[in-house]
Amino acid sequence: MSDQPTYDSVSVGDELPAVSYPVRRFDLIRYAGASGDFNIIHWNERIAKAVGLPNVIAHGMFTMATGGRFVTDWVGDPGAVVEYGVRFTSMVVVPDDDAGATVEISGVVAEKDDSSKTVSVDLTAICDGQKVLGKARAVVRLA
Repeated sequence: MSDQPTYDSVSVGDELPAVSYPVRRFDLIRYAGASGDFNIIHWNERIAKAVGLPNVIAHGMFTMATGGRFVTDWVGDPGAVVEYGVRFTSMVVVPDDDAGATVEISGVVAEKDDSSKTVSVDLTAICDGQKVLGKARAVVRLA
C-alpha cells in the first residue's frame, strides 16, 4: 500500500486493496517465541490432531496481529491506531508444506469522525474460503 492516506483523502465506502499474507509453521514458532504462547497445538501436528483439530492452527492473536499489520501498512504509522478489535470466527489451519496457509485481508472505510479526525475501517480476513475474523474494526487517526 503505497500512498499514506490523510483524513481528507478518504471517504466512507473507500475500499482498501486486499493483501495476501502467507502463514507457515516457521511463522508460528517465531510468534510463539515472541508472545510466550507455546501451546503445543500451534506447532505439533500429532497433538493438534489428537485433540480433534484438523492440523496445526495459527494463534488467534497471530491472526489478529496480521489484521493489525494490514491497517498499519495502509496508514504508514502504527501509532495512528486508536482502537482495534476482532472476534475469532474460524481457525487458520497451517499445513506442514512450503505453501502453508494464506490469510487474505481487505478493508473498507466504514465511518469518519470529523471531531476526532478518525476513520473506522472494517476488515475482512479470509483463509481457505472461511472468514477467520469477525467484527474486525480498526479506528485510526489520520493527518
